[in-house]
Amino acid sequence: MNKALLHTDIQDFINNNLNTDITSLILKGTPFITVDTKEIIEQIESKKKCQFKLPTWFQTKLIFFPNKLNIEQTSSEITANYKSKLIEGNSLIDITGGFGVDCFYFSKQFKNVVHCELDSQLSEIVNYNFKQLGVSNIETINSDGIQFLKQKAKLVDWVYADPSRRHDSKGKVFFLNDCLPNIPEDLETIFKYTNNLLIKTSPLLDLTVGINELKFVKCIHIVAVNNEVKELLWVLEKDFLNDISIKTINIIKDETNKFDFILNDEKQYDSEYSLPLEYLYEPNAAILKAGAFNVITKQLEVYKLHKNSHLYTSKLLIDFPGRRFKIEEVLPYNIKNLKRKGFKKANITTRNFPETVQEIRKKSNIKDGGEKYLFFSTDNENNKIIIITSKIL
Repeated sequence: MNKALLHTDIQDFINNNLNTDITSLILKGTPFITVDTKEIIEQIESKKKCQFKLPTWFQTKLIFFPNKLNIEQTSSEITANYKSKLIEGNSLIDITGGFGVDCFYFSKQFKNVVHCELDSQLSEIVNYNFKQLGVSNIETINSDGIQFLKQKAKLVDWVYADPSRRHDSKGKVFFLNDCLPNIPEDLETIFKYTNNLLIKTSPLLDLTVGINELKFVKCIHIVAVNNEVKELLWVLEKDFLNDISIKTINIIKDETNKFDFILNDEKQYDSEYSLPLEYLYEPNAAILKAGAFNVITKQLEVYKLHKNSHLYTSKLLIDFPGRRFKIEEVLPYNIKNLKRKGFKKANITTRNFPETVQEIRKKSNIKDGGEKYLFFSTDNENNKIIIITSKIL
């Protein structure tokens, strides 16, 4: 950590060049003797990545930024804030500290937080930044988190882990057994020192695979931001053997859409089906990831269009965790029917349909955009249909 980068003139240069072309900066070089151009470029690139993802770090003066890979791998402030409110207590150990964003938010819910980071330079940077951020209840330890747990030999309220998904030989990985640390392998050790474990994993991890790799899974949170699944949060409780609950969350600006269910209920329920009625519903990305296709018809009293369509309908308008549309017309699918409607522009979605959006646009000459939303799907009588709708805000 070259603290010369924190000097006022260099900080001014970094802030003044956040939007400057990086290639031109590299070619031109920088006028400073105490730091090289590569170090300054690294600060510029990393800080720029924080502007929307980590606004607190971006806006705080004299923050030292690690390389941009660390910024890419860290939680956003939105998701870190969400997960911090799931748990609380006196003590938490983060065994995979990273850039410390999760620890920063956990420190608001716990009296004492320990941040374990194997990379000595990153650990030093995080320790320095916590002081700049005014946080005093986080202890930074340059150590392997599992080894620190063993050395501490003292019970803590919670352990948190965000295993690295980069493998030396396999590249980017998603199975927990391939990540570092290998949480399934280390579970027995971890539960010697806590009764509660929170794990963050890739949104690409299959829920069934994760459940089979782990033990004592109590709850899984599927967290989406602006309808894009960002992370899966696994809550484990020592010796827990009851039904697993699934909580889906889609955070949109100041609004949070939630839908909760018991995993086994999805397997036990059958969906109810109907032809399109007055309203059409498209579940958000978190629900689709959860596979809550049957239980949603029971909880919300809607009908499914087809087993594989994952679109829902009802006579009366309801609150729904996803997009809502007023059905204006339903047509049997053929291009002549579509062209007769005279759409120049429309938003097109396909669900359980043999053609892609691109193929439909090419055949129909309909451009993207406008106020109409066209759904190309299959109904419960196996007919290919076009559902013409307008969005309900």
